[in-house]
Amino acid sequence: MTLAQQKHDLREIAALLDSWNAALDTRDARTVAALYAPDAILMPTVSNQVRKTPAAIRDYFTVFLKRQPHAQVLEHNIRLFEGISIDSGIYVIHVDDNNVRSSIMCRYTFVYRWGETGWKIIEHHSSAMPEAHNPASIGL
Repeated sequence: MTLAQQKHDLREIAALLDSWNAALDTRDARTVAALYAPDAILMPTVSNQVRKTPAAIRDYFTVFLKRQPHAQVLEHNIRLFEGISIDSGIYVIHVDDNNVRSSIMCRYTFVYRWGETGWKIIEHHSSAMPEAHNPASIGL
């Protein structure tokens, strides 16, 4: 793989998170859940329950989307493998709580698998940062 191809692939993988964020903006749980493979596992930010089925993932987003989430990606760390890519980093999830906009600084990991229908999320873990942070404290 040439350096130019690798840069293109890295941009392609980074764009998958943009697509996930755009799906959140639709406020449609089915649209978001369609980005996940049938065997995907979701370990979400604001739920203690690990979601292991398409129905459970859709149900999580049905509730979460009511908070009008939008992710602001602060850091991507992308690794490419044969048919698998991993994007882990930091994002801020902006949500509405009782008409008050708040933000949750999170670590995330998306694992994608290439298949007949393109890239699908097979693993998604998102958790609030364990220590209080502001963007300046992580070099932004």
